[in-house]
Amino acid sequence: MKIIVPMAGRGSRLRPHTLTVPKPLVHVAGKPIVHRLVEDIADMCEEKIEEISFIIGDFGQEAEEELLQVANKLGAKGSIYYQEEPLGTAHAVLCAGEKLSGPVIVAFADTLFKAEFKISESQEGIIWVKQIDDPSAFGVVKLNESGSITDFIEKPKEFVSDLAMIGIYYFKSGEDLKEELNYLLDHKEMKGGEYQLPDALRRLTEKGISFIPGKVSDWLDCGNKNATVETNKSVLNFEQEKGNNLIHENVQIVDSVILEPCFIGEGVKLNRSVIGPHASIGANSVIIDSRVSNVIIQQDTEVSNMTLKDSMIGSHSKIKGTPKELSVGDYTQIGDAN
Repeated sequence: MKIIVPMAGRGSRLRPHTLTVPKPLVHVAGKPIVHRLVEDIADMCEEKIEEISFIIGDFGQEAEEELLQVANKLGAKGSIYYQEEPLGTAHAVLCAGEKLSGPVIVAFADTLFKAEFKISESQEGIIWVKQIDDPSAFGVVKLNESGSITDFIEKPKEFVSDLAMIGIYYFKSGEDLKEELNYLLDHKEMKGGEYQLPDALRRLTEKGISFIPGKVSDWLDCGNKNATVETNKSVLNFEQEKGNNLIHENVQIVDSVILEPCFIGEGVKLNRSVIGPHASIGANSVIIDSRVSNVIIQQDTEVSNMTLKDSMIGSHSKIKGTPKELSVGDYTQIGDAN
């Protein structure tokens, strides 16, 4: 089994956090978003994940090395491909076209999910979907009476289905997908100036390939600050339910209280503070005389004399004062934080 992860987008809605870090590498509950994504997919596979291919923009060598480490931690080979022009989802997948052989999962790295089904070799294709109240802002799938997917509708103005595609797809035959992606590009079949993956999916169904919906119980968005903080909360709750301890043994705690669930990274120092619930604090950060809850604080950051909630703070920052909600990126200084 291979996983292909298109992730070349700029993540502009999550700025300023994505000005220095690609969105899929922003940490949620102590791990990069894309790391959690491929872990969740691996849990659903009966087969071993052999290779993970990341399709990126100009992220830089450090980000590329981090992505290869993500694959390595799952016991898989990592590979990097580039999408140099924003020509759509079908074009992005085809940038790793040489990997489209045998069973393949395509997963766009801007969402997390929870599901309880397994992928088996007997299935020709699966499209992960979530039942939602208002499908008009999403691409949805239409089912026949037997429960197979028959059509794909982008942002329907009239109700046709409430099953929204979340951006994760399984193909038993990567070769079949590659053929249809090449067809779109060869015939310049574009919508809005882009090649769209659902157009290739539609051609596959017309040729008799059967796709079934893989329904997920939770669809966690990381599109902007508020959504990412809420996703951090949900992931911490999931980890607590599984009995996982996310507080590193090398944490210095002085006159402080931790209200779980929380992620507390290696080398964190907590002085005269109340942490949590739902706080994620990256490695080597320092919290002094503060109360923080429902926050993501990245690594090597100092927060002092703060009541902080519903916030995201980048790495290598110093924050001091009385604000209660912030969204600031890396290398930020607020207040007299010398």
